[in-house]
Amino acid sequence: MRKTRLALVSLLTVVVAGLVADPVAAQTSASAELIHGLNGKLLTIAIPVTILVEAILIYTVVKFRNNDEPSPTKENRRLEITWTIATAIILLFVGVASYGVLANENVSGQPQVQNAAGDAVDGDPVVVRAEAYQWGWEMSYPEAGNFSTGTNIVVPVDRPVHIRVTSRDVIHGFHAPDLALKVDAMPGQVNTIKTVPYETGEFQGYCTEYCGVAHSQMYFTIEVVSQEEYQQWLDEQQNSNE
Repeated sequence: MRKTRLALVSLLTVVVAGLVADPVAAQTSASAELIHGLNGKLLTIAIPVTILVEAILIYTVVKFRNNDEPSPTKENRRLEITWTIATAIILLFVGVASYGVLANENVSGQPQVQNAAGDAVDGDPVVVRAEAYQWGWEMSYPEAGNFSTGTNIVVPVDRPVHIRVTSRDVIHGFHAPDLALKVDAMPGQVNTIKTVPYETGEFQGYCTEYCGVAHSQMYFTIEVVSQEEYQQWLDEQQNSNE
C-alpha cells in the first residue's frame, strides 16, 4: 500500500510540475508559444509514464521468460484502483493543459495585443485574405484597399494578425510551420487563423493537402517586419493600386 501511495504522489508531482512549467522561451509567434508550451507539458507526463510502462514490461519479460506453466492473474483491487486513479489524473492533466491552449484568446478569439515580453502594444489586427487555387495562392488585404500581393504576405511584428483562408476550387491547406500556423482552405468557406508574430524575418508556408499534379509548387512566404517598415510597404501598395 505504501508503494502504491508513493507512486500516486510521484505522478501527482509530475502533473503539477507540468502544469506550472514555463513555456519555451524565444518563440516566433503567439501560436508557436502556445503549441510548444503544450507539447512541453505533455512530454513532462508522457516520458515518466513511458519509462514506467517499459520498465514493467521488461521486468515481466525477464522474470517470467522461463515460466512454462503460467497461472491466471488474480484479482488485485488495490492495483485496479491505483491505475484507475492514475489514468484519471493523466486525463485531467491533458484536458486542463489542452483547454488552456484551445480557449486562449490567440486561438479562439481576439488575440492579445502584446509582444514576446508580455508588454502591451497598440494596433488593430492586420487582416489578410489567403485564397488557394490549383496551384497557387492569392494573398490580399481586404481592409486596407483590397490590393493583392500574389504569394507574399507582409505583416508587422508584435501586432495581431488575422488570416482568412479559403479556396476557389478544391481542398487545400495553409501551413507556415515556423509560425505554428495551420488551417484547411475549404471551397465556399472561410477559416480564420490568428496569431501575434514575435520575431521579424521571412517564413515559408505551403499547401498541406494533396490537390493535384502541381501541389508541390504551392509555396508562399510570410514576411514579418517592423511597424515602420510595414506602414511604408502598405503605403506603397495602396498608392500603386490607386
